[in-house]
Amino acid sequence: MSARALRKFLNEQQQRPQEEENQLNGGEELESPEPVSRPTVNPFDLLNDHDSELDEGDELKSPYEMVIDYKDKEEQSTFKITSVASNSNPKSKKKKKKKNKEVSSSSKDTVEKDLDVILENLDVNSSTEQHLSSKAKGVYAKDCNNAVKQYSDSILQVDPKYLNAENELRRIFGSKVVKSFESSNQAGSSRQTRGVRRGNHNLRKTVLVTPANHWQRWDGSLSMEFLETRDGFNYFRYAHSSSYTQAQRAFEAAKAINDINGLASILLYNPYHVESLLTMAEYFKIVGEHQMSADAIAKCLYALECAWHPMFTPLRGNCQLKFSHDTNKPLFSTLFFHMKNLDRRGCHRSALEVCKLLLGLDSDDPMGAIFCIDYFSLRAEEYRWLEKFSDDYKSDNSLWLFPNFSYSLSICRYYLEKEASRDAKKATSTELLKQALMLHPSVLKKLVSKVPLKDRAWTNFLKDAFFRSEQTGIPSLDHLINIYVERNYLIWRLPDLHKLLLDAAQLVIETLENNKGDIKDWTCVRKEAFSSDKNEYGHLMVSDFSDSVTSIPPENLQNFMGDPRMREVVQNHNQVAHPHENGHAPRDVANRSALAVLFESMLPWVSYGDEEDGGVDDDQLNGLGQGNEEF
Repeated sequence: MSARALRKFLNEQQQRPQEEENQLNGGEELESPEPVSRPTVNPFDLLNDHDSELDEGDELKSPYEMVIDYKDKEEQSTFKITSVASNSNPKSKKKKKKKNKEVSSSSKDTVEKDLDVILENLDVNSSTEQHLSSKAKGVYAKDCNNAVKQYSDSILQVDPKYLNAENELRRIFGSKVVKSFESSNQAGSSRQTRGVRRGNHNLRKTVLVTPANHWQRWDGSLSMEFLETRDGFNYFRYAHSSSYTQAQRAFEAAKAINDINGLASILLYNPYHVESLLTMAEYFKIVGEHQMSADAIAKCLYALECAWHPMFTPLRGNCQLKFSHDTNKPLFSTLFFHMKNLDRRGCHRSALEVCKLLLGLDSDDPMGAIFCIDYFSLRAEEYRWLEKFSDDYKSDNSLWLFPNFSYSLSICRYYLEKEASRDAKKATSTELLKQALMLHPSVLKKLVSKVPLKDRAWTNFLKDAFFRSEQTGIPSLDHLINIYVERNYLIWRLPDLHKLLLDAAQLVIETLENNKGDIKDWTCVRKEAFSSDKNEYGHLMVSDFSDSVTSIPPENLQNFMGDPRMREVVQNHNQVAHPHENGHAPRDVANRSALAVLFESMLPWVSYGDEEDGGVDDDQLNGLGQGNEEF
């Protein structure tokens, strides 16, 4: 190999001028050198472009290395050839060293000049680039400032670190308490682990919920479409795939006859069908299985978030998902149920963030989030944020006309006064509560009954004609007052607020004794604020804002099991969407209760082998609602 490389090199040398051949060969023809053993050198040194020249004591390189060096650095080939061809000629070495010194000095000057020119060019280019980049950055900064001004100052921006309920529980109780509680639950609910189906896939990370390890992989049956950009907001809409559409038809068929077993069959083949999950969540809540209900809601949120468009950034408050599109409605229902579940667990700050998200998705507020956002703010002790929200939201300062805000803002001011000295420019909490009682006097009698307030002083107040009536005669206002009392009565159980309410009511009685004309003025304000003769908020159910959970006797649950013939129709729909060759349900639904199989699919610790392996059978299912501790 070395001899062949040397012959190739000699052929190249014959094409060079005769003087250079004489200098290189010393007037004599090169002879084939003896084989030289290749020195042990680091091969990565050959990658350097600034190899230093060899001195007299340097080791010889192989002919292959000399050829590579010659092709890379032609100006150094003279020295390298001489060192190989004639090691015993001291005169040539002296000539070479002298010439190399001259060449190196001249090359130094050339390099320095070249460097000066390059640096000058770089200075010019860098200054130009700096000018252009600064100009571009100015334009970009201007655009960004506009966007940031538009979105970052949005009062409905959601802080993602507060969306996780587990993090809030750790802040309240400490990480040790939460860990011990989780470990005790895992130990108490652990059953026979043989045959347990484990997920062999990585679930996508989401912001709204943390997916459980036993959940199925996201099937991609939902997607989101970008519609338009208008008034600084991006508008989106959910879209259904063909498989989801098939599941939706089966859902409508099962829903028509209240077949809960048919809905369970749909979820066996379509585990992320949102409408079926919402219905099952409501069913689990009625039978007392609140954890199963919360798990179904969490799966809904996971499916809906996995379908988000890349441009869909709802946490910034710059996206709109109109409720008027039928495909968008499940997200609003799911977020509302999730918010109530967080409230039931005591995670009020997380519930506040979800409420802000719900209110920001549609400016029309179809779920009535505006009528519970004050409650979560007070429970989360976000008093300053609530005041800022009441001032900035829609910038019309009309929120205080609603019953919930007129009373909640006085409570908010009360706690802010306790934290710091009172601001003389602002009204006191007692004055604000007095205005709330003058504007909505019928709230007092309902609060006294609902809280309840058993002080004798309240009996005297309620005898007054101003507080005697429970109705205002305005349908919309009476409905909102019922929602407020049902949602916020728990706050008024605090002893400090009892005294505040008592002082404000006493102040109202004294004011009315001195000036009866105030009654007409506040009546005109009410009628002006709620001028409609119809109930504009009739779509909001008072029970949806209540903490109480209705239950159905177990014997009445059989009405939800449906007609067996309908079960066959649902299975036919599922077989069209999911043929047998593409996959099966976890078990044969035709021979067993689909609801029992659904229970098994939602519990991570049960067996998925034969029935004798410890699965949930139909007899165990019949025990639901009777305090069965296995679930």
